[in-house]
Amino acid sequence: MFSFSDAMLLALGVMVVLIMPGPTNTLLAAAGLRQGVRRAARLTVAELAGYTVAITIWGVFLNQAARQFPWLPMATRMVCGLYVAWLAVTMWRSAVALPAAQRRDIGLNTLFVATMLNPKAALFAGTIFPAAAFAGLPAYLEAMGIFAVLLLPIGLSWIAFGAQLGSGRLRWLKPMHAQRGASIVLGVFSATLAWAAFH
Repeated sequence: MFSFSDAMLLALGVMVVLIMPGPTNTLLAAAGLRQGVRRAARLTVAELAGYTVAITIWGVFLNQAARQFPWLPMATRMVCGLYVAWLAVTMWRSAVALPAAQRRDIGLNTLFVATMLNPKAALFAGTIFPAAAFAGLPAYLEAMGIFAVLLLPIGLSWIAFGAQLGSGRLRWLKPMHAQRGASIVLGVFSATLAWAAFH
């Protein structure tokens, strides 16, 4: 069982990363735009399945490899911090473009594969999830339970965001401002990861 502070840190890290724009969230928003909230809501199940598979594989691999290479957890945190910093700079420079021009609806398989290949999974497994989550089944189930409870409403929020864009109700929202606000949050998160890697 995690302590209250460990559970809160896990929850905060999961929320920050899940809220940030990325390939999965872009697909969810595009699905909301094209299909509406009710039809696209089922895609959050595919998102959860994709993340569960990828996080588990990354977590078990890193946990096993760290026994032979003790420096690996710190190196993973540093690489993840650099990735988040790169993502923040990239987001600052470009606006999120929803793939509204796609002709086919986004299906469960598409979202599952995109999520499984999402670099955020390595970030979750290597930095945000405690190492204990991959050392025993109870801790793993607790960590994934916290993750699932947060993922579902955040995924639905992205779908609803896309649906609102499609309805024309968010004309006041400038993509550039939303993107740059998100990039600032990512930049702060990247600095936090860098600090944690050395402490």
